[in-house]
Amino acid sequence: MKKTKRNLALLGSVSLAVILAGCSATSTVDANSTGFWDHYVVWNFIRAIEALSHIFGNSYGWGIVVFTIIVRIIILPLMAYQLKSARKTSELQPQLKALQAKYPGKDMESRQNLQREQQELYAQAGVNPVAGCLPLLVQMPVLFAMYQAIFRSETLKTGHFFWMELGDKDPYYLMPILAAIFTYATSKLSMMSQPEQNAMTSSMTYIAPVMIFITALNVPAALSLYWVISNAFSVGQTLLINNPFKIIEERKAKEAAEKARVRKLNKAKKKALKSKRK
Repeated sequence: MKKTKRNLALLGSVSLAVILAGCSATSTVDANSTGFWDHYVVWNFIRAIEALSHIFGNSYGWGIVVFTIIVRIIILPLMAYQLKSARKTSELQPQLKALQAKYPGKDMESRQNLQREQQELYAQAGVNPVAGCLPLLVQMPVLFAMYQAIFRSETLKTGHFFWMELGDKDPYYLMPILAAIFTYATSKLSMMSQPEQNAMTSSMTYIAPVMIFITALNVPAALSLYWVISNAFSVGQTLLINNPFKIIEERKAKEAAEKARVRKLNKAKKKALKSKRK
C-alpha cells in the first residue's frame, strides 16, 4: 500500500511538473509555429475553436465553451473507465487493510506473501490497479493542449463574452468563483463515494478549489471560462457515472442485507443448539 502511495505521489509530481513547464511556454502559437506540439497539436486546437466561434457569430467565448464540451465528450469513455476502476479499488480497501494486518512484518517473506494475496484479491475482483492510471495519462495531453490553445493564442483572447474581455481578468471575479465551486463539487462528490477517507483526501477537497480560485484570479478570463466549463462537466460526469448518492444507498442496502444474513445464521445456530440440548 505504501508503495502504491509513493507511485501515486510520483505521478502527481510528474504531472505537476509537466503543467508548470507548459505554463512557462508563453510564446504565441500561430500558423507559422514550428515543432510537433505547437504546430500540429496546439495550433489545430486553436483552429478548431476559431471555426466553432464563427458558427456562433464570431464569439470566441462560445467557441471555447463548445470545444471544451466536445473534448470532454470525446474523452468521456476514458474517464468512465477510470472512475469505475477507482470505485472497484476503493471497495477493496477494507480487505487490503486486513491483508496488511495479516502480514505486518517487514521481512522479504511477509512482503512476498502480502503482494501475492493482494494480486489474488485484485484478480478475483477484476481490478487492475495500474490500468486505472492509464486513462489519466492518455487524457492529460488532450486537456493540456486545450489549456495551451487558449493560453497561447492572441486571437482567442481578443474576444468578448458577456461582461468579460477574454484577454483580461474577470472584473467581477465570477469565473474564478464558479471554477472553485465546481472544483469543490467534483472533489466532494468523488470523496463521498469512497468507503473510507483519509486526512490527505479530505484536505485536497478544500485545497484544490482554493488553488484554482487563486490561479483563476491571475489569468485571462478565457482560461477561467475553460476551467468553469470543464469542471462543471466533471460534476455532471461524476453524477452520471459514479453517483455517490446511489453508491451510498447501494452500500447501505448491501450492509443491511449482510446484517440480516448474519442474524438469520445466528438464529439458526441457536435453534440448532437448543434442539441438541433437548
